[in-house]
Amino acid sequence: MLSHSEYRLTPQEHEALQESLDHFLKGVPLPYILGYWEFFGRTFQLTPDVLIPRPETEMLVEFALQHAQGLHSCRIIDIGTGSGCIAISLAAELPEATVFGVDLSMAALRIAQKNARYHNLPHIHFIQADLLSSFSTQFDLICANLPYIPTRTLDALPVSRWEPRLALDGGQSGMETIRRLLVQAKTRMAPNSVLLLEVESTLGASTLASAQEVFPNAYHQLVPDLTGLDRMIKIQLISDDHL
Repeated sequence: MLSHSEYRLTPQEHEALQESLDHFLKGVPLPYILGYWEFFGRTFQLTPDVLIPRPETEMLVEFALQHAQGLHSCRIIDIGTGSGCIAISLAAELPEATVFGVDLSMAALRIAQKNARYHNLPHIHFIQADLLSSFSTQFDLICANLPYIPTRTLDALPVSRWEPRLALDGGQSGMETIRRLLVQAKTRMAPNSVLLLEVESTLGASTLASAQEVFPNAYHQLVPDLTGLDRMIKIQLISDDHL
């Protein structure tokens, strides 16, 4: 409109623009108004059924690629896949990998499947499940961006008004879902595999302690984001031939 000031909106376009403006003034996040957002150089369709992808989560994808690019026939699972942005980014960069995306929300999985088709990656396996409970096989790479906001904190945050509570509420401590995943992952991690877990910045140390308790013989790393805040836990199993 700015570059074509002579253009006149149709009644339908004017109505759509007014509706979007009304949503914006009410505080609806811009990605939900637009219906899409960018992540790791790709566009993902969004609805309020899924979290808005954050720039800090791109670090998890970068670490995942560093590990997986040296593997042959890598099996990857993205827990709490939401829009599918992590699973799809990895599948696009690692065409030989077998990629799964898991979520409790069927509405979220429908968005993830739509995004996979948009990016011509229909071979990603999207499954409705509670963490790793539906799997008996082992994985070379487990990625997870789970609910990690303590319940007592969540209601005071703007995200609680618009984004899905199921994807945000980490229980009383903020770590209930994370602890369950750590326990389940013990039997689902292949030798030399890696688990990458995004964490709430104030829970980095306690999440690391839980990881060290569940995986006492693994390599652990607490990774800060670009602002210096604790953002990710890396757990790598070390087999005897790598000692």
